[in-house]
Amino acid sequence: MPTTSLKELAQLFLKLGCTAFGGPAAHIAMMHEEVVRKRQWFTEQHFLDLIGATNLIPGPNSTEMAIHIGQERAGWKGLIVAGLCFILPAVLITGTLAWLYKDYGQLPQVQPFIYGIKPAIIAIILAAIYPLAQKSIKTIPLVIIGISVLVLSLLHYNEMALLFGAGFLGLSLQLFRSEKGIPSIFPMLLMPFTTEQAANNTQLFFIFLKIGALLYGSGYVLFAFLDSELVATGILPRQQLIDAIAVGQFTPGPVFSSVTFIGYQINGWTGAIVATIGIFLPSFIFVAMLNPIVKLMRNSTVFASFLDAVNVASIAIIIAVCYTMGSSSITDWRAVLIAGLSLIVTFGFRKVNSAFVVIGGSLLGAVLLRFF
Repeated sequence: MPTTSLKELAQLFLKLGCTAFGGPAAHIAMMHEEVVRKRQWFTEQHFLDLIGATNLIPGPNSTEMAIHIGQERAGWKGLIVAGLCFILPAVLITGTLAWLYKDYGQLPQVQPFIYGIKPAIIAIILAAIYPLAQKSIKTIPLVIIGISVLVLSLLHYNEMALLFGAGFLGLSLQLFRSEKGIPSIFPMLLMPFTTEQAANNTQLFFIFLKIGALLYGSGYVLFAFLDSELVATGILPRQQLIDAIAVGQFTPGPVFSSVTFIGYQINGWTGAIVATIGIFLPSFIFVAMLNPIVKLMRNSTVFASFLDAVNVASIAIIIAVCYTMGSSSITDWRAVLIAGLSLIVTFGFRKVNSAFVVIGGSLLGAVLLRFF
């Protein structure tokens, strides 16, 4: 595969870090637009394989996708540059808000702008996963697996159980067809660190390192971890956790940057830095270890079937996320209008950058709420 300069990687992921609103599914959709459609760095299949792989490891999926892309295009230096450039804008914005919050005790009023972002984000995600879904559905068994995972995801079954279940089902079907023995598979087990009430930055670092190394699922799962690790132990008031959730929702980039806000509330700037490093460090390590394995799996007929099934399950889960987002955010005619216009733009004018769709949705939402 041709290489990419570190400067080009830095420019791309700084842009995405500043404009990627809406959570991991939306971030991945914007990466798809940039590296598959516009730059043609990856085929649809390769990009799909990376989505499936990131869903199998702990940590923030969109950050891990950025790290994967960087490693594929420029080796270990690209891994670091892409990951840091995607993370840093959100961390800097969140750190600034954390400082203002601690000094003034409240967050700026941004609800009118968030109102219009969510319907626009759903349109961006649907436009991105449409070609990926076409590519992933190769056989009738994969169609059945995809529909089953979609239904079970909507019924709130555990995402990791669905992903691994789909993968092993696809693997079993391939082994049954080829009449080969089932290979031994030894999953890697991660032992959690023990934590106490965080009295210093070393303890704070290990709390967030543990979360980054063990957490699967969405940003909402992150907040459940934070509640048990910080609020239940008396380290952080619940109101500050709720405000951190709000910051994670209306700032661009990975939702995990909320921990920068939390770290600052606990121990100032040093707390913000160690919390941020702790939660993101495992992602860099996991991707560096996983990336070569993805290529080996794709080149193996047996394990490619595992990856194909995981890819289909990943797409089904993203569709379920869109449904859940839509049911909670598209609740009146204004949101329907924003979603409809965004769908027209994303499907009808594919050269329009998705960042403009997000900005347009945000501004239109603010105007509609103000005057209608």
